[in-house]
Amino acid sequence: MSFEKIVLLVVLAAVILGPANLPKYAQMLGSAVRRLRDYTTASKERLQAEGNEALADIDWKKLDPRQYDPRRIIADALKEDSTPASRTAIAAPVAQATSVAATERAERERNQRPAPFDSEAT
Repeated sequence: MSFEKIVLLVVLAAVILGPANLPKYAQMLGSAVRRLRDYTTASKERLQAEGNEALADIDWKKLDPRQYDPRRIIADALKEDSTPASRTAIAAPVAQATSVAATERAERERNQRPAPFDSEAT
């Protein structure tokens, strides 16, 4: 929040609540903020105390998303799939899908029909 917005909120609060009630509500707001801060601090301490064993086993550096480079991941995956059996297993469905698409295209061209069009879908 910028300084101008904070000043605007203070002026609006003074107008709405009135100058006589403003100190009482400011005190209530301050105590609410203190209670919230104490609650979050206590929760954080409790989490660290109870979950310290489980959290200690996690390698946080491995889970850092900044270390992942999509190009490196793809290159590593391609290196792992360099066996002829895996290339054949991947190539067969791709070749079959390509031949089906080519057959359908040839059939449309042979019949001189336009591609199917659904007017309700657009």
